[in-house]
Amino acid sequence: MLDYISVKGARVHNLKNIDIKIPRDRLIVITGPSGSGKSSLAFDTIYAEGQRRYVESLSAYARQFLEQLQKPDVDSIEGLSPSIAIEQKTTTKNPRSTIGTITEIYDYLRVLYTRIGIPQCYNCGSSIAAQGMQQIIETVMALPSSSRIQILSPIVIGRKGEYKKELTEATKKGFVRARIDGEIVDLTGEIHLEKRKRHNIEIVIDRLIIKPGIDRRVSDAIELALKHSELVIVNIVDEKRDILFSRRLACPKCGVSYPEINPRFFSFNSQYGACPKCNGLGFEGISEVEEEFPMLRPCPACGGLRLRKEALSIRINKLNIGEFSRLSIKEAITFCEGLRLKEREALVARRILKEIKERLLFLNRVGLGYLNLDRPAFSLSGGEGQRIRLATQIGSSLTGVLYILDEPSIGLHPRDCGKLLDSLCSLREMGNTVIVVEHDEETIKRADYIVDMGPGAGVKGGYVVAEGSLREIQANKQSLTGSYLRGVLSIPIPEKRKKPRGYITILGAQEFNLKNINVKIPLGIFTCITGVSGSGKSTLIFEILYKALVRRLYSSRLIPGKHRGIAGIENIDKVIHIDQSPIGRTPRSNPATYAGIFAFIRELYSQLPDSRVRGYSPGRFSFNVVGGRC
Repeated sequence: MLDYISVKGARVHNLKNIDIKIPRDRLIVITGPSGSGKSSLAFDTIYAEGQRRYVESLSAYARQFLEQLQKPDVDSIEGLSPSIAIEQKTTTKNPRSTIGTITEIYDYLRVLYTRIGIPQCYNCGSSIAAQGMQQIIETVMALPSSSRIQILSPIVIGRKGEYKKELTEATKKGFVRARIDGEIVDLTGEIHLEKRKRHNIEIVIDRLIIKPGIDRRVSDAIELALKHSELVIVNIVDEKRDILFSRRLACPKCGVSYPEINPRFFSFNSQYGACPKCNGLGFEGISEVEEEFPMLRPCPACGGLRLRKEALSIRINKLNIGEFSRLSIKEAITFCEGLRLKEREALVARRILKEIKERLLFLNRVGLGYLNLDRPAFSLSGGEGQRIRLATQIGSSLTGVLYILDEPSIGLHPRDCGKLLDSLCSLREMGNTVIVVEHDEETIKRADYIVDMGPGAGVKGGYVVAEGSLREIQANKQSLTGSYLRGVLSIPIPEKRKKPRGYITILGAQEFNLKNINVKIPLGIFTCITGVSGSGKSTLIFEILYKALVRRLYSSRLIPGKHRGIAGIENIDKVIHIDQSPIGRTPRSNPATYAGIFAFIRELYSQLPDSRVRGYSPGRFSFNVVGGRC
């Protein structure tokens, strides 16, 4: 393998047929003015070719499931490794995705709680234990006299299929009734079940009335039910209520029984774990009006923890899995390190806890220690999503890979930027090549090799102005970046400041981590809200101020974060929110159509003499309609 990546004749977008050699197993920063061709070189040329070669190496069957990238306009690229791009984009819009699920931490938590979680009764708080047959009989006989009951044995629980074989076998064994999906049916008749629908099938073992001297019959019925299933259901007919008994887990005081505890029992994406009220979303729902800024009212049944009460009553050191997920990453690290387990529990949990702690530490190292594991993925900024993917890659321990990142330091406080750079260096130390498209001064200074694109943007860019070490870039008189790095050029600080035209004051802000603060924001001037990651900047401005303004000005249904009030709203007549989401919704969208300029261009061309002779309307010059588009 070559010691460098050699690119010859790159002509993608505005690149001017450039040749460049980039050293392997180093931290490389590609910098330059916006629009100078940095992303065209890094993502659209180097990454695109690396990904294309990898996909071509797969079988035809595997290729049909992967995105096929076009071959970039380049003469040759040598020394290329398998490439992974970590871009700045929203991780997912799925409301079920959280930081815990996309980093796989929650998957390990589900296994951990399955193995060493201690069940407690959700009614009385008593420890749950397996029930013996005698205990089941005593509980049934303790029911009020004259109660009409049915003793049922579940043979199918929430599975798809027609189950003709199982029903036929039950008939052969002498059973005449079953409860299928809540309805009592006669087994001697024709039963047709939908093959693709989930079903519950419970054989009716016996029907009887509680009275003295019936002990033997109850005992025989329960013994027979347990031969066919680990569960026994006692249906109290008059109350239309079921009591579930299990040979595995049940409360000795109030009779609450639990199904088998397995990882899906803790999954809010499974009907067996999800809260039945909110279906595992944790909130009551999102209306069309609120899609851009979802109004998350916690589910009243699960309190926003997403799981059914049985799953939430299983604890480790007094925390259930939902409460663990509400911890910040820093708090979760402290909890895991302080966990004291019995010898058997430690033996079972050692490897699972190791995986959880490693992933938590990686997230903390890239400056995300303030985030909660149950934070919805759609609420993350582009930078946060990128750093989560970066932490996941560090945890994968891959070597010999080419990583390409898009401005990972954006939105980071200088304190957190150092942690990010340490993470990039650790990727390099593992034997990987790391290419970063970046403008940040500290990142440029920490790089092993710098590529400066320019000299301008668009048609004036596309050239490699300078490349080499930090000193070589600083010494290059042609490099605009070098001029800033050596202090010849700098951003001028205005000597005079505009005076504010009034103020808007947020009173008693208490949402998330805000400590009942009052904030006075001047109007009519450029105001910057800054602070370390997780200090509450976005909460103050977007969750409280923005939502309060749109609610007041536009009668929006958005609910602002917790605060006492806002003074000075009468000074505002319009509010616009600009976020990091992509502006284009279709492949046909471009800057001209988005900004509305293209309508005037089409109108202009339709007024030309040739157009008027031919009867061309503005639609003739649209690529969105038949007659205009190619």
